[in-house]
Amino acid sequence: MQPRPVSASKVTMTELVLPQHTNALGSVFGGQVMAWIDICAAIAAQRHCRMPVVTASVDALQFIAPVLKGFTINLSASVNYAGKTSLEVGVRIEAENTMTGERSHTASAYLTFVALGEDKKPAAVPPVLAETDEEKRRYQAAQIRRQNRLALREQTKKPVSVK
Repeated sequence: MQPRPVSASKVTMTELVLPQHTNALGSVFGGQVMAWIDICAAIAAQRHCRMPVVTASVDALQFIAPVLKGFTINLSASVNYAGKTSLEVGVRIEAENTMTGERSHTASAYLTFVALGEDKKPAAVPPVLAETDEEKRRYQAAQIRRQNRLALREQTKKPVSVK
């Protein structure tokens, strides 16, 4: 399978924070941001592998600052790493006050997706072609996160004794 460049998976998505997206403090619900992150990341994964994908995990979702009603949320996603059937996608979220133009980093997340073939079973995905220094750095960091995810998965399979 031919490697696909990171640039082929890039997604930019903008959402307006409306009253139905906010809590009593006037800031966006974390769950709403998570839903937007999942959609943006899934599109990036599908662009990379050209197959349907399902979310396998979300790691390291960090909320840094609130996003207020009336602001826009700008999500940027691209594939960092591809294994045999899975892909890691990084998402950066920025809030924008459209009245002032001020932007601030509000959250980041890493999601893992599994590609599905026509039989709805995991299917092989193309490798990632990391071209820039930043893409290479993200690729290497993704390999470490993958090792940590696999180790955690093995750890959680072990029976726990309760004393």
